[in-house]
Amino acid sequence: MKAEKTVRPDPRLHYLTPLRQTPFHARTSAANRLNSWGPWGGYTTVLEFEDLAMEHSAIRNSATVYDLCPMVKYRVSGPGAADYLNRLTVRNAAKLPVGAVHYTIWCDDAGKIIDDGTVFRLAGDDFRICCQERHLPWLLDSAIGFDVRVREETEDVAALSLQGPCSYAVLKAAGFDVAALKPFRMVTFPFDGGELMVSRTGFTGDLGYELWTTPDHALPLWDRLFEAGAPWGIRPIGTQALDIARTEAGFIITNLDFVPSHQAVREDRVRSPFEMALDWMIDWDKGHFTGRRALLEERAKGSQWAFVGLDIEGNVSAEQSIIYHDKKHEVGQITAACWSPTVKRNIALAYVKRPYHAGKSGNLWVEVYAMRELQYAKLMLRAEVCERPFFNPARRRATPPGMF
Repeated sequence: MKAEKTVRPDPRLHYLTPLRQTPFHARTSAANRLNSWGPWGGYTTVLEFEDLAMEHSAIRNSATVYDLCPMVKYRVSGPGAADYLNRLTVRNAAKLPVGAVHYTIWCDDAGKIIDDGTVFRLAGDDFRICCQERHLPWLLDSAIGFDVRVREETEDVAALSLQGPCSYAVLKAAGFDVAALKPFRMVTFPFDGGELMVSRTGFTGDLGYELWTTPDHALPLWDRLFEAGAPWGIRPIGTQALDIARTEAGFIITNLDFVPSHQAVREDRVRSPFEMALDWMIDWDKGHFTGRRALLEERAKGSQWAFVGLDIEGNVSAEQSIIYHDKKHEVGQITAACWSPTVKRNIALAYVKRPYHAGKSGNLWVEVYAMRELQYAKLMLRAEVCERPFFNPARRRATPPGMF
């Protein structure tokens, strides 16, 4: 029996339901046994379906599906598209081959980060930007003088993230053989009378793919994956499990690990690429881009902050904790933390004042308040700066992928 199609609501009635439902809502709501929901980009999204530990375990041991529809998507097309993206972002979009993807950031004139995201080169003059926050006014202002068209296409795309060591096996069983697909590349298949684009990308730091189609093909895609993936124990996951996985992978999230510069109320809260350990992406030789002058000055003078990974003693998670040197002087703040079930370590992402990230990193402590039978206990836990990512398996890059 053919699966039902997604019915798109009348946008004029959006005021009746401030949070939109994604094209996969009929399936995610049926599977959401805890009725655990949260807002993301104007949509309602699942935080936890049934069991957080099992959802995270599935990311690392089988195959999982995550609804990516709320991710903001922009289409950039026209003869000046590559030149426009070179001016907007820090990487060289002109070097990105057709059918490839790269991770990038864009800054304001002061060299502070507005957002990070992925850029897909769909054709010579046709790109897609995927990011966390909405920036259409900034993108349109930046397009002045370029022969380019910029539009938001979030509602026109239905996207799923298929992640885990068995994700390739599931795709192959579903009729999409991506054995030759390398990381940060994409391929298109016919599907259900339309098309399905598969990119070897993701936010878990593991073997995985992202699947892109139109909303009317969303439910058939979900059903095809779950029918094919049943032997591998495929399961949907919520944002909480993904957050643990991305912390293990050392990935950052806008408005959790840094504040977009145009949203910040306090000037000292914004961060530069150097301060978020993202300066490796900057192409200094491509010509001028927004923020280049300020970043050249910062490169010469040095930065105030460093973004690091931390290994913390014990097993009490240290989210949003303050970091001290010698238990006395505040030198930083933790942005993301968890007890990692994968590496069996108490890990964190944090920004630390220089030189406490390196030269004076030997005496760092984290102040944690742990709930102990309705009463908080203050703990001072020793922390050591360590390499990111915390988890980086070889299967993530293997081509062809293993049939786990």
